[in-house]
Parts: sequence; C-alpha cells; structure tokens
Amino acid sequence: MSKLAKICLFLFFLFSLTILTPLKTLAIYDPVGIPNNSFGIHIANIQDLDDAAKLVNSAGGDWGYITLVITEDNRTVSIWQEVFNKMRRLHIIPIVRIATKEENGNWKKPILGEIDGWVSFLNSLNWVIKNRYITIGNEVNLGKEWGGDVNPEEYVTYLKEFTTKLKKENSDYFVMPAGLDASLPTSKASLNESTYLLRMIRKEPDVFELVDGWASHSYPNPNFSGSEYASGKGTVQTFEWETSFLKSLGVKKDLPVFITETGWAHKVQGNKGTSKFLNESQLSSKFERAFKSVWNDKNVIAVTPFILNYEFPPFDMFSWKNSGTFNSLYENMQKIVKTKGVPLQEDKAKISRIFVPAINLLGTEFTGLIFVENKGQTIWVKDNLKVLDENASNLEIVKLSLSSYEPGGSGFIVFKGKAPSAEGNYQKSIRLTNSKNVISDPIFFKIVSLATLRMKLTRFLDSIISLWHPER
Repeated sequence: MSKLAKICLFLFFLFSLTILTPLKTLAIYDPVGIPNNSFGIHIANIQDLDDAAKLVNSAGGDWGYITLVITEDNRTVSIWQEVFNKMRRLHIIPIVRIATKEENGNWKKPILGEIDGWVSFLNSLNWVIKNRYITIGNEVNLGKEWGGDVNPEEYVTYLKEFTTKLKKENSDYFVMPAGLDASLPTSKASLNESTYLLRMIRKEPDVFELVDGWASHSYPNPNFSGSEYASGKGTVQTFEWETSFLKSLGVKKDLPVFITETGWAHKVQGNKGTSKFLNESQLSSKFERAFKSVWNDKNVIAVTPFILNYEFPPFDMFSWKNSGTFNSLYENMQKIVKTKGVPLQEDKAKISRIFVPAINLLGTEFTGLIFVENKGQTIWVKDNLKVLDENASNLEIVKLSLSSYEPGGSGFIVFKGKAPSAEGNYQKSIRLTNSKNVISDPIFFKIVSLATLRMKLTRFLDSIISLWHPER
C-alpha cells in the first residue's frame, strides 16, 4: 500500500469515528424549545397547591410553575415526595429554592460540608418532570441572607461546588444562582448587584457557563410600585438588564430566565404601614400588561409572582389572599389566556416476571401474565398502555390490576398471545408502551408449539413401545 493510500485510509477512519460516535449531550432539555406555560406563582405553604394549580393552569393553560422553598431543617423525604406526587397530579412544575434556616435575625450562612446532605436528599426524590429546577440561595447581595455578611466570593464558591456535585449525581439538575435584589445600594449591609456579579466572576470566571439558567427578581421599583412600562434595572424588565450585563462581563452562554419573584405591593386593611402602596384595584391591569407585553419574552421560561398567600407582615402587602379570601387579582389572572405546556418526563417501566403456558397448540391463543412497575415520572392511564410482541404487534390486554398508576406503583397485566403456526421451540418477547412510546426493556420467554397434543402423545408412546418391542 502506498504512503498516500495509507494517509487516505487513516483520514477515512477518523472521519468514520466522527460520524459514527454519538455526541455527548446534556441530560437536561432546553425549555425554550417546547410548548411552555410560563405562568406561575410563588407559594409559602404546600397547603396552597390546589389554589395555585387553579390559577396557573386556568384559561387553556397546563403545566404552570410553582416556586417554593425547602429549608435545611425541613427535609423529610416522605413529606416532600408526597408534595412532588401531588404536583405531578396537578400538572405543576416545581422550582425549588434551597435555603438554610433563620438564625439570630439572619439566614444562616451555608457551609461547603452541608452540600452532600442536600444532594442526597434531593436525589432521593422522584421529581415531577425531567428537568430538576433549583435555585441556590436567595438575594445573597443582602447581608442578612448570608449570615449577616455580604461575600460574593464565598457564595460563588458554594454555588460552584453545589452545582458540580448535583450534576455529578444526576445530570437532570437544572441549576440557577440565587435571584439578586437589583435595587440594593452598596452599604455595610448590602452590595450593588453589578459589583456583586463582577466579584463572582473574578473569583470563578466560568461559573455562569456551568449553571443552566438565570433566576431574576424583577420587581417594579421604587417602592414596589413602579410603572409596568418602565425598563432597565429595578423594573419589571430587570431580567433584560441582568442578562445584558452578564454578556458585558464576557458570559457567552444564553441563560433561560426564570422570574422567581416579582409583583406590586398593595394596601392591606388594618396594616397602616401599607398605606403608601397601590390600591388592590390597580394591580390587575399592571400584572396583565406585564404578562402579555413584558414577560412574554421567548427566553422567559417562568414567571412566579410573590406571593399567593401570606396574610401576615411583612409580606401581606404582596399576598393575593387577605382576610381569608383571594382578592380580585387572583380571579382576573385566571382569565388570562395561557399555553398548554408539554414538559418532558421520563416514562419508564420494569417488567420483573412473566408467566406463559410452556406448551401450546399450533396457532392457538394463550394467556400470559406479567408483573410491572412504574419506574418513571408519568402517571399511567389504562387506555394508553399497550403490550407489544417481538414483531411490534399489539397484544390484547385482558386485565390490568395495578395497585397504582403513579411512579412507584406496581401490579400485573394479563394479556393474550398467539402460538406460532409451525412446530418447534421458540423464544419470544414482549415489552410495554405508553402513548406509543416504548417504556420497558423486552422480557424474553420460551414456548413450544405442537400440532396436536394427541398426535404428539401417540408418537411419544410409539417410541416407548419400540424400545420394548424392537421387532415392530
């Protein structure tokens, strides 16, 4: 072989590797590229999930968002799994904010050694959808949110290690930095957001390439009473200023935006401290204009105004519920036309055992039994489940007796198959589909197909007799 031929062969080999080797992709999916209902709400109490669902999934909407907080002293897996299960039933997508606990008037400063405990807890849960949306911390450019201290270098180190450990455990985690207070000045107790972000990047230049999205607190300031038409930092369009500022600092990644806090403050009867705020009647038009003309940006994945139900100071002025009833804002926001979201969920089943008759007559029906378990994130509906044979043909389902159709549920399925029309020993297989998607590995079994049992028995007896009477 000539030298030129060897070079050509080597280049062909490299080209083949490039074409045939699949590219490694992130497990998270891009929420920008699918039908998405960006409407959401921030809640303080898991008892408000039903009311939240009636709000975010109204007027044609489905799979809206909820921002909620999990603190380090409230991490009982069984409790939170049931919360996630309920959100799955209600078609609500959770955005989980990681928090420590209140301590001496501040939120306790987290430490690196606590991250492993968080990762273990979060990974113990069966999440509602494939993307596991998480924000780490809250308004950390305010001292009381970081143990009384403002320290972007400490925070970014914590953020990077937390993110790295989460993604090492499961690449479905969609991690966002803490939403910052864009209106804070630089003082002994706070730090201007611009300076805070700059110091974060100086400490960890690649941190914003590592995270997956941007959490924004786009409040209409000043005094939580600003115009819905205003733009720039400290307005309902703060998220645009923030993402532009990140680009000016050299961040190349386009980060999807989650507005996890926003909203106008309003007067509350009996609370004199709220007299400077808007009347309740002014809220709806401002929110409606913001949802329809500002937060409808294609890069804004979710908007969860603060807060659905908090009837006591200091957040009663933001609450959509006061004196035990929802104000007019709740009903008016229900009327806004929304999108039917279609988030991705893992749909997976395990077939653990199968029972079928070992011997069958040619071409006759037989009845089989399989034991199955829902190992994914979807809730199965009977009519959507199908049993397929090795030829991708539907087999008749006689009975489903699952104890639960939710993730973790298990039971059995009785089905009918058909024996081969020619005699012999056969290896066959079946698998499950849900809404036409294959959700299980095949399970294999063997059957023997015979012409007639009487003929086979006669042949067997003749062979036995011939052993004793070889003259026959």
